[in-house]
Amino acid sequence: MARYLKNGMDVDVAETEDAKVRQIVEDVLKDIRTRGDAAVRDYSQKFDKWSPTSFRLSKEDIAAAYKELTQQNIDDIKFAQAQVRNFAQIQRAALKDVEVETLPGVVLGHKNVPVNSVGCYVPGGKYPLVASAHMSVVTAKVAGVKRVIAAAPPFGGKVSPAIVVAMDMAGADEIYCLGGIQAIGAMALGTETIASVDMIVGPGNAFVAEAKRQLFGRVGIDLFAGPTETLIIADDTVDGELCAADLLGQAEHGPNSPAVLLTNSEALAKATMAEVERQLKVLPTGKIARKAWDDYGQVIVADSYEEMVKIADELASEHVQVMTKDPNYFLNNMTNYGALFLGPETNVSYGDKVIGTNHTLPTKKAARYTGGLWVGKFIKTCTYQRVLTPAASVMVGEYCSRLCAIEGFAGHKEQADIRVRRYSKQAAE
Repeated sequence: MARYLKNGMDVDVAETEDAKVRQIVEDVLKDIRTRGDAAVRDYSQKFDKWSPTSFRLSKEDIAAAYKELTQQNIDDIKFAQAQVRNFAQIQRAALKDVEVETLPGVVLGHKNVPVNSVGCYVPGGKYPLVASAHMSVVTAKVAGVKRVIAAAPPFGGKVSPAIVVAMDMAGADEIYCLGGIQAIGAMALGTETIASVDMIVGPGNAFVAEAKRQLFGRVGIDLFAGPTETLIIADDTVDGELCAADLLGQAEHGPNSPAVLLTNSEALAKATMAEVERQLKVLPTGKIARKAWDDYGQVIVADSYEEMVKIADELASEHVQVMTKDPNYFLNNMTNYGALFLGPETNVSYGDKVIGTNHTLPTKKAARYTGGLWVGKFIKTCTYQRVLTPAASVMVGEYCSRLCAIEGFAGHKEQADIRVRRYSKQAAE
């Protein structure tokens, strides 16, 4: 039976906060739908203190951003994007068009068709999350999306040069310095100056995630990517210092980022809790991480690997760092997770920034039914059919007619019957 040495915020409290977010987002989106650019500008000024002449960056603005970075900065961005692009290309190559004759004269197939336009949101209000530009823009371009626009909020009262350079190097067709609900609303709904897109992708805070949720249906979305979550699964092969570093490395994302330790070693659990307290005193982002740890942190001691897998699948965490004697046990047995990081030599930060897998991942237990952002999210698998001969049409039509009769669909039945009548003679010849 698992024991909870530390638990997080009460569910009812969290749901109350979610309800407040929902109402704010609903009001803002309604206003953007009605007033367009004017509403976008008002909310940008209200939330970000940002109201430039144009939210879209010019070629000169983009060139100026490059000048603010060192060559090492640019080379590092280039390296990270090369890793993301390479893995996305490998994934794209795995998606094959198919066409097969399933019955004599009946051909079925599917084509993998990229969506036409995508809006990529790159968080940047609290931290300039350069890596999110790689994950969304690069991947969309590898998928074959024709128009990719990218938006990020101002950082420190101005455009973030590193984010802009990353967006440009990734291949964004339009770049906007615009954040939050107003960015998501403008890209999804369209305004006088921003043409709407077919799909919105990218992580963000609770307001961004809720805006995507409310707009889903009008546009496609990648997934519900809310506050960062991390789960450390560990046994006595590692120490509390390493576990604490991995917990706090993700807790620093924001004050509502869950960080959970799941272990079968009570000694490791207690050592990790002590290490968390020590590291919080010296971590430069300790104030944010402290709030997340106090309100959302958990420490769970299980009796076995089997129980750890059961609990981990119930949590369905975004990031799962596995540091045990047998990491492959969890790879082979877990079913609900955004991404796995196997062994102490890797960690979530590698995946977040540079290793090549995508860091936009499901949160709030969405890992029960979806994986993370990948090249396939930008692609529609569209089927088609072709009947080659009168005989094939008659054969399928006779079955179809009888099945339509069972359902009472007279019009559907006639679609089949007219072909049976027309093609029967040809089929017999």
